[in-house]
Amino acid sequence: MVRRARRVFGGPRLGNFGEKRGMKIEKVETDVRGEWLTPAPLNLPEAVLLYFHGGGFISCSAEGHRPITTTLARLIGCRVFSVDYRLAPEHPFPAAVEDTVAAFQWLLKTGVKPRNIVLAGDSAGGNLVMSTLVSLREQGIALPACVACIAPVVDLTGNFNYTNQKSCAMFFPEDGRTFARIYLNGASPLSPLASPLFADLKGMPPMLIQVADKEFLFDDAVRLNEKAVASGVDSRLHVYPGLPHVWQMFVGLVPEARQALQEIADFVKQKLGAAGH
Repeated sequence: MVRRARRVFGGPRLGNFGEKRGMKIEKVETDVRGEWLTPAPLNLPEAVLLYFHGGGFISCSAEGHRPITTTLARLIGCRVFSVDYRLAPEHPFPAAVEDTVAAFQWLLKTGVKPRNIVLAGDSAGGNLVMSTLVSLREQGIALPACVACIAPVVDLTGNFNYTNQKSCAMFFPEDGRTFARIYLNGASPLSPLASPLFADLKGMPPMLIQVADKEFLFDDAVRLNEKAVASGVDSRLHVYPGLPHVWQMFVGLVPEARQALQEIADFVKQKLGAAGH
């Protein structure tokens, strides 16, 4: 499973559609690993979008997710730091959460204010967005301005009777259970840091959740939004019809990819303004 995931999801992509045009890209390998993406023009110089890529906790990279991160950098007009967190099985749970939390704390040390930070991620990265929030709150650290989750996986128990078991174009239920087993390596899937659906969501920042109607993780997105709203969180769910898992990666090929990323950009700019950026 690990070899296949890294071969399929980490392989060559269909062109870069001008990802590097007008974009300064700097690799970082210090206290944290990842890359800075700085667009020109830089309209919001104080803001940072901290991005966590997907890949089932076992594959993919910051570089591989540039279709999303460079597009968001341009549309928002802010810097993006895309994290290369440690992957399982070499580094099982909670290594990835430790790395994403460390990246947030690293930004704070560089002088970025929490009110100027946005968290975003897709699939497993959406899980890490929510897990990072839970961990930050447990440590008494100020939370970011808002978060955006693209088809987040937030329940690693494998016990839910998913609606789209046969309609998803990418995954079967057993795939999700296998990814979770490799990532958790024996740890309890009921931990809020592993399955943030089971966390207390009261007091979390505004959330935008995007998901496709026929994909396997549709239910996770719906359940997360329902629990967030019930907890008093300003949460919005947008269900896009007839699209594959994380279609936002296909910007330049699929019109709805740019539409979804523009929605995230508009949401981020609105919430940064509300936070007094």
